[in-house]
Amino acid sequence: MKKIRIALAQMNTIVGDLYQNAKEILSFVETAKQVDADVVVFPELSITGYPPEDLLFKKHFVDDNIKVLHSLASKIKDIIVVVGFVDRKRNKKLYNSAAVISSGKIKGVYAKECLPNYGVFDEKRYFFKGEKNPIFSLDGIRFGISICEDIWEEKGLSAKQVKDGSQILLNLSASPYCCGKTIERRSLLVKRAKQVKAFVCCCNLVGGQDELVFDGSSVVVSPKGEVLAEGRQFKDDLIVVDIEAKEKKISKNVKICVLKQDVSTEKVFIKSKKKKRISVNEEIYNALVCGTRDYIIKNGFKKITLGISGGIDSALVATIASDAIGKENVLGVSMPSQHTSKGTREDAQRLAKNLGIDFIEIPIKQVYQSYVQALKKSFLGQKVNIAEENLQARIRGNILMALSNKFGHLVLTTGNKSEFAVGYCTLYGDMAGGFAPIKDVPKTKVYKLVDYRNQKEGLDLIPKSIIKRAPTAELKKGQKDQDSLPPYDVLDSILEAYVEGDSSLKSLKKKKINGNLAKKIIGLVDCVEYKRRQSPPGIKITPKAFGRDRRLPITNRYQEKKNM
Repeated sequence: MKKIRIALAQMNTIVGDLYQNAKEILSFVETAKQVDADVVVFPELSITGYPPEDLLFKKHFVDDNIKVLHSLASKIKDIIVVVGFVDRKRNKKLYNSAAVISSGKIKGVYAKECLPNYGVFDEKRYFFKGEKNPIFSLDGIRFGISICEDIWEEKGLSAKQVKDGSQILLNLSASPYCCGKTIERRSLLVKRAKQVKAFVCCCNLVGGQDELVFDGSSVVVSPKGEVLAEGRQFKDDLIVVDIEAKEKKISKNVKICVLKQDVSTEKVFIKSKKKKRISVNEEIYNALVCGTRDYIIKNGFKKITLGISGGIDSALVATIASDAIGKENVLGVSMPSQHTSKGTREDAQRLAKNLGIDFIEIPIKQVYQSYVQALKKSFLGQKVNIAEENLQARIRGNILMALSNKFGHLVLTTGNKSEFAVGYCTLYGDMAGGFAPIKDVPKTKVYKLVDYRNQKEGLDLIPKSIIKRAPTAELKKGQKDQDSLPPYDVLDSILEAYVEGDSSLKSLKKKKINGNLAKKIIGLVDCVEYKRRQSPPGIKITPKAFGRDRRLPITNRYQEKKNM
């Protein structure tokens, strides 16, 4: 039996910040050396950050990433480092690759074979498929390298690498989060380890990148399917595990890259750590906090502003923002109109006080009246309708953006997925802002997340009066959301089936959903694609979010019909 100590460096990269990413890599390398690790593995494309998207079309970007890799390699001694980067061959083709570094040199490179091209993934747009599978040996222990999707293939690279002599499979990953993905990924890795009878070590990326958030949750699995160690969710981590592997005969035809790094056998055994299970609502809330924090910080903002209406959506977003960047960096703005009730006005103040955030009130009644006066001749003879309602929302959007311009704050919008789906939101009004934290959170889930956060706090951080009040935009007297929409539990069940499941009207009827109602909701979803295209990015937490996941044409006359 031979023993090897492997460290998984679960890091939070910044796309495009090659030098900062390299600096973080070196910091993790030094920490790994302090705990006597023999090998330290980093996530997929850890030098460039993931996903670099069309930065890859810039030749100088790819050149710089290769230069940074070589500079990084020259600084690495006394440890094996496996790091992700973009490789370019003589044929000028690009490859999503992993470099194996030892004694200051790049000893070998593996290029990703399985390029995902679905959902949020677009890798065939940029990369070519790798074709070589090098096997590396360190003191008689052999390991193969794969990148993210490679290991998801049922009958593919993993089995071949083990057949060629690998006892350990190292997987560099950038697997984005959605609800249930962590469990799915862990189960897949357990299945793969048992299937090929090898140790599987998956190092996953962590942190937010635009609408994506990566959960980390790196994992080490034994050949018997036992989870030996797991990384934290949504936080940087170094997972260290000791692996004992039996000597294994290999075919003489298999080329092995021998790494001459000395492996110390006199090491104090490190007890592997396993992650504490958390509830689904806690997991989603943590994802929202992580994604919001990274979007704010990575884009150079220090403070945020948002409108606080006294409703549940803005209450949740204000709480997420406070947890993400600190209450001292959050400004809540109440903008009451002639239709704002005393209760919502008081609740906005109470929420701000509970959170400890800065709070100002800017009434919009006079501004609204000046708009109406200015439009009086143009609107002559017309009945009051949604135009006057939307004026109020747009005045509020203008005020928030004015504060943003004056003080350099990022404006967070407060709309949820249910509203974005059916267009129950105002362009250049409540949709005005730089980031939408709960854009992919259905209304019914908003209530559950608020309940979770209050339970965690041990008190009504978000007042009960906000939770119990019937949802309303308060843009006209006595208005309620259900004047225009079905109850949110009904609406969300239709939206889940149609948006996330691509269900037909016929299949919705089979699920005992009212046919006329389903047809109405489908019509609303389809006709407001133009609105969603103009909305700010928001964090993906469901299997199919609006944006990269769902790319439907704006001009689109397709309708499901019974007959030709």
